[in-house]
Amino acid sequence: MAAAAAAAAAAAAAVGGPQSPQPELPAAGLALDKAATAAHLKAALSRPDNRAGAEELQALLERVLSAERPLAAAADSEEAAAAGGGGGPGAAEEEALEWCKCLLAGGGGYDEFCAAVRAYDPAALCGLVWTANFVAYRCRTCGISPCMSLCAECFHQGDHTGHDFNMFRSQAGGACDCGDSNVMRESGFCKRHQIKSSSNIPCVPKDLLMMSEFVLPRFIFCLIQYLREGYNEPAADVPSEKDLNKVLQLLEPQISFLEDLTKMGGAMRSVLTQVLTNQQNYKDLTSGLGENACAKKSHEKYLIALKSSGLTYPEDKLVYGIQEPSAGTSTLAVQGFAGATGTLGQLDSSDEEDQDGSQGLGKRKRVKLSSSTKDQSIMDVLKHKSFLEELLFWTIKYEFPQKMVTFLLNMLPDQEYKVAFTKTFVQHYAFIMKTLKKSHESDTMSNRIVHISVQLFSNEELARQVTEECQLLDIMVTVLLYMMESCLIKSELQDEENSLHVVVNCGEALLKNNTYWPLVSDFINILSHQSVAKRFLEDHGLLVTWMNFVSFFQGMNLNKRELNEHVEFESQTYYAAFAAELEACAQPMWGLLSHCKVRETQEYTRNVVRYCIEALQDWFDAINFVDEPAPNQVTFHLPLHRYYAMFLSKAVKCQELDLDSVLPDQEMLMKLMIHPLQIQASLAEIHSNMWVRNGLQIKGQAMTYVQSHFCNSMIDPDIYLLQVCASRLDPDYFISSVFERFKVVDLLTMASQHQNTVLDAEHERSMLEGALTFLVILLSLRLHLGMSDDEILRAEMVAQLCMNDRTHSSLLDLIPENPNPKSGIIPGSYSFESVLSAVADFKAPVFEPGGSMQQGMYTPKAEVWNQEFDPVMVILRTVYRRDVQSAMDRYTAFLKQSGKFPGNPWPPYKKRTPLHPSYKGLMRLLHCKTLHIVLFTLLYKILMDHQNLSEHVLCMVLYLIELGLENSSDDESDEEASVCGPERCHDSWFPGSNLVSNMRHFINYVRVRVPETAPEVKRDSSASTSSDGLSSLHSSRRPKVLQRENSGTAQVFSLVAERRKKFQEIINRSNSEANQMVRPKTSSKWSVPGSALHLTTAILEIKESILSLLIKLHHKLSGKQNSYYPPWLDDIEILIQPEIPKYSHGDGITAVERILLKAALQSRMNKRIIEEICRKVTPPVPPKKITTAEKKTLDKEERRQKARERQQKLLAEFASRQKSFMETAMDVDSPENDIPMEITAAEPQVSEAVYDCVICGQSGPSSEDRPTGLVVLLQASSVLGQCRDNVEPKKLPITEKEQIYPWDTCAAVHDVRLSLLQRYFKDSSCLLAVSIGWEGGVYVQTCGHTLHIDCHKSYMESLRNDQVLQGFSVDKGEFTCPLCRQFANSVLPCYPGSNVENNLWQRPSNKSIQDLIKEVEELQGRPGAFPSETNLSKEMESVMKDIKNTTQKKYRDYSKTPGSPDNDFLFMYSVARTNLELELIHRGGNLCSGGASTAGKRSCLNQLFLVLALHMRLYSIDSEYNPWRKLTQLVEEMNSQLGNEEQQPEVPILYHDVTSLLLIQILMMPQPLRKDHFTCIVKVLFTLLYTQALAALSVKCNEEDRSAWKHTGALKKNTCDAEKSYEVLLSFVISELSKGKLYHEEGTQECAMVSPIAWSPESMEKYLQDFCLPFLRITSLLQHHIFGEDLPSCQEEEEFSVLSSCLGLLPTFYQTEHPFISASCLDWPVPAFDIISQWCFEINSFTERHAEQGKALLIQESRWKLPHLLQLPENYNTIFQYYHRKTCSVCTKVPKDPAVCLVCGTFVCLKGLCCKQQSYCECVLHSQNCGAGTGIFLLINASVIIIIRGHRFCLWGSVYLDAHGEEDRDLRRGKPLYICKERYKVLEQQWISHTFDHINKRWGPHYNGL
Repeated sequence: MAAAAAAAAAAAAAVGGPQSPQPELPAAGLALDKAATAAHLKAALSRPDNRAGAEELQALLERVLSAERPLAAAADSEEAAAAGGGGGPGAAEEEALEWCKCLLAGGGGYDEFCAAVRAYDPAALCGLVWTANFVAYRCRTCGISPCMSLCAECFHQGDHTGHDFNMFRSQAGGACDCGDSNVMRESGFCKRHQIKSSSNIPCVPKDLLMMSEFVLPRFIFCLIQYLREGYNEPAADVPSEKDLNKVLQLLEPQISFLEDLTKMGGAMRSVLTQVLTNQQNYKDLTSGLGENACAKKSHEKYLIALKSSGLTYPEDKLVYGIQEPSAGTSTLAVQGFAGATGTLGQLDSSDEEDQDGSQGLGKRKRVKLSSSTKDQSIMDVLKHKSFLEELLFWTIKYEFPQKMVTFLLNMLPDQEYKVAFTKTFVQHYAFIMKTLKKSHESDTMSNRIVHISVQLFSNEELARQVTEECQLLDIMVTVLLYMMESCLIKSELQDEENSLHVVVNCGEALLKNNTYWPLVSDFINILSHQSVAKRFLEDHGLLVTWMNFVSFFQGMNLNKRELNEHVEFESQTYYAAFAAELEACAQPMWGLLSHCKVRETQEYTRNVVRYCIEALQDWFDAINFVDEPAPNQVTFHLPLHRYYAMFLSKAVKCQELDLDSVLPDQEMLMKLMIHPLQIQASLAEIHSNMWVRNGLQIKGQAMTYVQSHFCNSMIDPDIYLLQVCASRLDPDYFISSVFERFKVVDLLTMASQHQNTVLDAEHERSMLEGALTFLVILLSLRLHLGMSDDEILRAEMVAQLCMNDRTHSSLLDLIPENPNPKSGIIPGSYSFESVLSAVADFKAPVFEPGGSMQQGMYTPKAEVWNQEFDPVMVILRTVYRRDVQSAMDRYTAFLKQSGKFPGNPWPPYKKRTPLHPSYKGLMRLLHCKTLHIVLFTLLYKILMDHQNLSEHVLCMVLYLIELGLENSSDDESDEEASVCGPERCHDSWFPGSNLVSNMRHFINYVRVRVPETAPEVKRDSSASTSSDGLSSLHSSRRPKVLQRENSGTAQVFSLVAERRKKFQEIINRSNSEANQMVRPKTSSKWSVPGSALHLTTAILEIKESILSLLIKLHHKLSGKQNSYYPPWLDDIEILIQPEIPKYSHGDGITAVERILLKAALQSRMNKRIIEEICRKVTPPVPPKKITTAEKKTLDKEERRQKARERQQKLLAEFASRQKSFMETAMDVDSPENDIPMEITAAEPQVSEAVYDCVICGQSGPSSEDRPTGLVVLLQASSVLGQCRDNVEPKKLPITEKEQIYPWDTCAAVHDVRLSLLQRYFKDSSCLLAVSIGWEGGVYVQTCGHTLHIDCHKSYMESLRNDQVLQGFSVDKGEFTCPLCRQFANSVLPCYPGSNVENNLWQRPSNKSIQDLIKEVEELQGRPGAFPSETNLSKEMESVMKDIKNTTQKKYRDYSKTPGSPDNDFLFMYSVARTNLELELIHRGGNLCSGGASTAGKRSCLNQLFLVLALHMRLYSIDSEYNPWRKLTQLVEEMNSQLGNEEQQPEVPILYHDVTSLLLIQILMMPQPLRKDHFTCIVKVLFTLLYTQALAALSVKCNEEDRSAWKHTGALKKNTCDAEKSYEVLLSFVISELSKGKLYHEEGTQECAMVSPIAWSPESMEKYLQDFCLPFLRITSLLQHHIFGEDLPSCQEEEEFSVLSSCLGLLPTFYQTEHPFISASCLDWPVPAFDIISQWCFEINSFTERHAEQGKALLIQESRWKLPHLLQLPENYNTIFQYYHRKTCSVCTKVPKDPAVCLVCGTFVCLKGLCCKQQSYCECVLHSQNCGAGTGIFLLINASVIIIIRGHRFCLWGSVYLDAHGEEDRDLRRGKPLYICKERYKVLEQQWISHTFDHINKRWGPHYNGL
């Protein structure tokens, strides 16, 4: 009891209760104290009557969490911090958190408490919340909602094999849906979240969470008070982010604490849910503020903040409170919107958004809609009833801080919370919109909003519930409407002055920055749920409001054509406009359409269509539209038209609605067609360059309008709407409208000259082509007129593939799928793949070395070209005009290749899908007189060669005729053709309207209006005339119009008058008015190009019918008289089976024949007339004489065309010439088929080598004063150092366990060896005993071209002055070869020398080896004098300097005394070694292939040796130390060496690297070298090499073997060829070495090293040969280069014998019957046993002291395998998952751009500033350390490989491709990627052959920043 009393006292003390203030306890005591207090309180609260405990706890919390201390401090945090007062706010807060943790745990440890709570977690849902840039997965096979996403862990734990999934980087953040069966199928759940029944989760004990229920409400209230306290209404001018962020930083620990609570699992979440949603708690805490001044202040702040939360601004007085309830109002009172646009109030709005946006508007007045009483609950100020509501309110006020968002989302797995939170979110929706609009960080904020809303609205059940209970739809639509209202301006379309229409202003930030997208995206999201969409479609009020919203976009971004000067400022607002229409109008439309698929939904369609037409009618009234569109302006945005069109199409296609029942009257149809038609005409104008003064942006609009993501929401509905109008309106009216819109009416005259009042002559041709092409598209497109979805997909795919071969992903992108992502047509769905495999063949990626890396492509199958190629579809879908040409070129190529047609074909005519019965009327266009007159006129004009007509026009004319024949009505029989309806008879052109019969109708005379100067003007006018094409149908009835001499109307009159009349009849205006209407209403605005000529009437004699014109055209096209002969006269069969493949592909001639055949088929009369015409065969009408002046204008265009073609041809020829030159001259990329460029000519009669300078073009020898040089590239290379001794390449580590250690690489082994030698021997001697350059060696390569060195200098000067950005740095001496453009950085001078000399030197002499040895020694002893100061010697010096500077200092200086000459000496012969070794690797590591192999062809080694030799001769080796003496002479006193103990000894000769010795000996000789000297040196060195092999072998085997060999060899020692028997020699070596301690150390540990195999004579022979082979290979290469002898080819097993005989080691008489023995090559210069014992003595004297090292130095590993890059795993995901989260070993952070080196596997931060050292970023640094300046890195997050070469870098491409053979750079598509072995091989090949610089073209400087 006492204990309890003490605890109570302590508690009272802690609370600062009634007892007297006590001194503060020390901290430790306090902690104990907290625990005790907590335990006490918990006990008190568990009693049944716990009021006292509760009060006590309240008091404690009151004190601990009092908001005064921290925030008073926070408010003056700066002063507090400055004064260091009271530990700052942080201390108090931490204290508070500590208390809370103690209290929650109720006296126990907090961590144990957490663990205890977690045990009760019924985790059926994952719910992991992530923020932007997190890598997540989406599986379409498992997802129910398209927004479904999984965290990586759940994805990999589930089974998704064979599913359609991808990996993506989250943009806005998200949450894992694993376990949520509303969003995904249960089959996709991972192992952890497969549904558990909740029964096996134990019930939560009551007392575990009891404290939490008491403590948390106070804690959250405290947090809310902080938030209130910290918020200040921002002043209008000062953005307050700074203050907000400060408050948030202070609150970080509190919010993190809450976040940790949510992670404790379900039990804790339900407590939190209770706390957050309990209204009583909230009421008690917030109202019981009492006297607390601080709390009062914060409450006032809260009220102020609340004030601006409603949509009604207090200042807005309600204007226009019109109270007319609309029919069927829903919960939303739509009173203001029934008569919507009428109630426009020009309010001066007051909210502060207006100040930011209005500067840009200038004179445009902002328009604001009246805020008529909408649903009050949306408008009102918010009222909060729970903590959750106020928390969300502050989250919004503070612009969605990430921590708060994560906390709120972490709670979502709790179902009760989810519902409450969703309702709260909806309640705050309007407030969110307001905050978003004001925000300065709207992008971040948008992402955070969507992060939340997508979790709530993707769930159909939840969305339905909120729609029903909270009027979600009304709120969303209203909020969207409100949002857009803030940026409306008056529309300037049509009638600028009186327009009442308002549109959004695309220049406003709201649209420009897409600020509206979170709201629109939520709206689209909820419309994807059927139950919600149905509510929307049934609710008339909502539909009216929505159409109102859509009409804000109708006609936005109006373009006005600039006629005078170029617009100064190109606005880019069109991006915003297209995005807005697509996102805010089209996507919701597709969402709604996806629910109108079945018959039962007819009612919905009727609703939409009805309100659409009403909105359109309002729109026409508002813009004051009568019958003529205003000229020279166009808008691409007609969302109302498109809604109407798409719902009509759906109604007919899916709902079997009768089209006529939903169509409006004729007048409305006429109005409806005007604007879409205006867009089509404007497209043609834009492509004809008539809008060129509006800048590039207008072209951008025209392209975007047809681009794949927009076309099915833009151009397709427009064309469909025009098709609907055409099928219901009078065809003559429609056709004449088209030609008038396209401004080519005046062109359609029989006269050879005309005057066009509305169009410049240069635009006429392309506008006419445009009009005809439009008609062809209109009449042959069936996208909405009867094609099934699969047929549409197929047609789209064929069109795209015909333009170009495509990759799988670009096809997915280019084929317009239903743009609403929720529509169910998912790209990659089965139909896509099946259609693709039906129409295309897959071309796997190809790899030519150096070819560009190709991707897997799909190319059309042959039968697709044959039957399905549809030029109309191609024209409709091309963004760039060149794609149409590309498709035709490919088609031509196919026909040539398959032998179907040799010439230039015309676009083929393709049969169409049958029309849906509802649209049959469309075909009447083909059978109307207006069209026939146009066709006749054009055929006649083409035949007469009038100007401005093209083959394209003819092609389209024939296409239309053929369409007409294909679609002729069947009832037209030949008998009644002559009889016509009475109302038609008055016409003087054609008797009827059927094309089949009109084709044969002869037209004799035509009356035309022509300028008086025209050749047609005859003064006598004959009587029976038919008036001109345009004086179309009724001209005979109204001759008075003809007589009118008004130039402005004379030509337009007929068609226009005609159209007008029709319009008037419909509109029922009075007759007098109709007469005034004849003149174009807007005549003042038409600009009239050219002065008006005086027109007069002339009569032309024509006497042709369409058929006769066609036959004459056939003659004209074929260039032969009477070339046409009716085929059926020979073969009557043709008429029975008309589908003849012979006619399906061909040019114009074929087309004419096809048409005539079809005409004959359709009617017997036509057949007869064709036969008659062919019998008469009139010669073609000779073209009229044309004056020269006219000819000039007429020819100009043609001449231009020809010049263009000529130029193209020339360019093509030039390109091919250049290409063939490149192929012969340089062929860097494929050295196989190269023409050898021998640097020295081989013919003996030429005395000097002759070089061509590629700059000045002169040939001549290289001389002392004007030396020639080879273009070379010097680069440091560490490829050799990467050789390892095992064949298997190392794998890239993909787990923590796998690590790569570099100690078995060639470079490491050589390094160890050199440092070991330097430890024990004299430095200068060590530097002669080995080679360096395994790492950072200098490799020299050439393209084989030569130039004068002085020419090169001036070339470099010119490059220096050239300001063009090159990919190389001229200051570093870099340039490209002037001939082949190969990258280079130095010039290697060619040593003047004659070739004959060479041949003399090569003759073998018969001197004995002893004589030769002496000569060699003498020659080496002569000091080399550097040639006198000539140009040549200067160049030699400078190139040597270049070679040194190529590599870093650390790879040059190995001597202990820096700068010693030995160092240079070592470096120089090592350069030779490096180049020989690398060439050996390029040949595959051996010389079996023989020949002058690929690498040898352009080798510059010969010249390089001369330069090196010249420099090496400057250093003479002391004859004392010259190894040559040790090799060839016996030294007398053996002991003399041991005399100087204190000095380090020289390196024993057996430890020397023989190949290095060879290079030293040869480069020390005066050049040119004699062949017999060379052979002598090789023979001597071979004896040393062989002895080394024996010594190494003796060390490798064990004691018994050794004694056995010692014994057998000793027996044979006295035989005749003992010196050439390996057994004897081995036994001698063993006995000599046994004298020292070399073999003594064999303790137990050594046995491990000894090879367990028994040595047979064969295996020993093989060991010896393998030991010697590397030397023989290098020596043979050297001989090949110095003396130009070819290498013999051989099998691998005989390589040793072939090379040794080629080197002259084998005696000539040697027979090869018995097995070959390597020892037979030996030729000892002095008695073998003596010299061997001398060599062994040196070893023994060393092993006396260092037996271990002595043994290690003897065993040299000489069998290096070829270098390889690391082996990569099959699947990219394994690399990605391991590395993308891996921390960097240097800075221990996860890098933003991780990369891994493919040579050594090091993990680096690309561009990471964290790992920067002396201004070098980590990748650059690593490339210098690992590859001496060459780095190959795989960028983990992008899957691409980047190459660093010196100071430049390039993106190489990816070696991982997806299933379709494509790269996925930046992992944008996130599909699984697999290694492409061929590509990796190419990469490795380029690395080994050092050809990165030549093959990759796109290099840029990296400025050490990678």
